[in-house]
Amino acid sequence: MNTSPTIQVFERMFLLVDILAKRSQALNLKEISELAKLHPSTTRRILSDLMLGRYVERSDAGTYRLGLRLLELGNLVKSRLDVREAALGPMRALHDQLGQPVNLSVRQGDAIVYIDRAYSERSGMQVVRAIGGRAPLHLTSVGKLFLSQDTDEQLKAYASRTGLKGQTPNSITNLEVLKKELRSVAKTLAAYDKEELELGVRCIASAIHNDQGELIAGLSISAPTERLKNEWLVVLQDTTEAISAALGYQA
Repeated sequence: MNTSPTIQVFERMFLLVDILAKRSQALNLKEISELAKLHPSTTRRILSDLMLGRYVERSDAGTYRLGLRLLELGNLVKSRLDVREAALGPMRALHDQLGQPVNLSVRQGDAIVYIDRAYSERSGMQVVRAIGGRAPLHLTSVGKLFLSQDTDEQLKAYASRTGLKGQTPNSITNLEVLKKELRSVAKTLAAYDKEELELGVRCIASAIHNDQGELIAGLSISAPTERLKNEWLVVLQDTTEAISAALGYQA
């Protein structure tokens, strides 16, 4: 695949749009020409064509900035974006690489809901919770990602509603212990389930953000306790960063 347009004028159009996109303030013709390393007359002609399509606007002061057409197109793209659609390919690639189930989950109230999964028999694990299944936030790695963003008052209310009920001897059922765990999650941007939901199974999770910087989902790797490796976190975070970028997130 070519890494640059085969038609030179397209390459120059993309260049000028990128230059305007990287500047918060409007630029005059001289500034744009110098940054693009193009003759001013060439720059003016291309900008004029971009103005016809409303991709660029020119002010009365003779400066240029990106036009509203790009916003309109961006909103059309955004309306089609879906976290499941954006995550599907990266999830499968991650599963192929590690051979373990990869789960996509979102928060609904006091629980996380599994909305998609990359899985195969070669992982050696039985999937207990099907797509659509729910689990308490404080017992899951993705759930802890969401709880780590809650205030102390919100956490207190969550503990009151749920009673912080456990499911295994490893479950965190004390609010202060949970708060300590969540402070670590917020610091490292990673969360773990250490056999807290199901004995013999550990999980590691990383966050997915939308274009507004909001945490909207989490991706987790599940594995038998003795098989999960901490070094998987790097490739997991690379995967969630790619999914977030596909949703318009800029770190």
